[in-house]
Amino acid sequence: MAELVRDPMLMVGEGWDAYRLLDSGHGRKLESFGDYSFIRPEPQAMWSPRNDDWQADGEFIPGADEDGGGRWHRDGSLPEAGWTLGYDEVRFTAQPTPFRHLQFFPDMAPVWDWMRSQLDGRTDAETMNLFGYTGVGSLALSRHGRVTHVDASKKSVAQARENAALSGMEDRPIRWLVDDAMKFAAREVRRENRYDGIILDPPKFGRGPKNETWRLEDGLPELVSDCRKLLDENSSFLFLTVYAVRMSSLALGGLLEEVFADLPGKIEHGDLAVRETGENGRHLPTAIFARWSNPG
Repeated sequence: MAELVRDPMLMVGEGWDAYRLLDSGHGRKLESFGDYSFIRPEPQAMWSPRNDDWQADGEFIPGADEDGGGRWHRDGSLPEAGWTLGYDEVRFTAQPTPFRHLQFFPDMAPVWDWMRSQLDGRTDAETMNLFGYTGVGSLALSRHGRVTHVDASKKSVAQARENAALSGMEDRPIRWLVDDAMKFAAREVRRENRYDGIILDPPKFGRGPKNETWRLEDGLPELVSDCRKLLDENSSFLFLTVYAVRMSSLALGGLLEEVFADLPGKIEHGDLAVRETGENGRHLPTAIFARWSNPG
């Protein structure tokens, strides 16, 4: 049975040419996305910033409620259509969105690296990216075989296709699907399909293409259970990330321990974080995760 490693671990993104965490503190963070810098809210930055004089091309001002509202203040230097960034061989467009993101999640870089390490040397793997957003993770996985990319947002899937074209990967074996993640996973179980690896990055709350309602605490156990049915003793991994919830990573690890009890391998859990640039850069936590891996 899969063994749960009870002590939490830390997966740290060090930043790369396209992204750096420059500073953080007083509930905000200063980041560079290529040639442009931005200030965004970050409640977990409880310490003081190292530099009081932050210069940025854009700043997201949060709304008065806790539902993620707010607006961008930006200067005229930002390209309206966005600008191109890269991660390894993947190219994608960065652009401020109404949800305070810039069309990709840079703290996922160590996750992309870890998943590819689980498939090292393979070009025939079948993987699935649920809640795939703009496809950077799917494109990173596509070097190892066929990827099924699922997201409920037509706009996000369209952007993912554009990122594939920008990367010169239009011919990669990727299925781009606009669908409700839970319904799609359940259909895949009924079809008796299987995968070598699954990544799921569910939001706290969301709606499907037919206005289906998703609430993390209600839907996650069933979704993870269906994902388990799509994996077997020859599969390599499942990676689950969760943002902005009052929940411990140990709870996610306990869920995977129960669901994966009949498979070999191990289950780990902990925090995703990004390290500030410079000497003695601090680690800014961004999400919690749990992962199952099967080296056999």
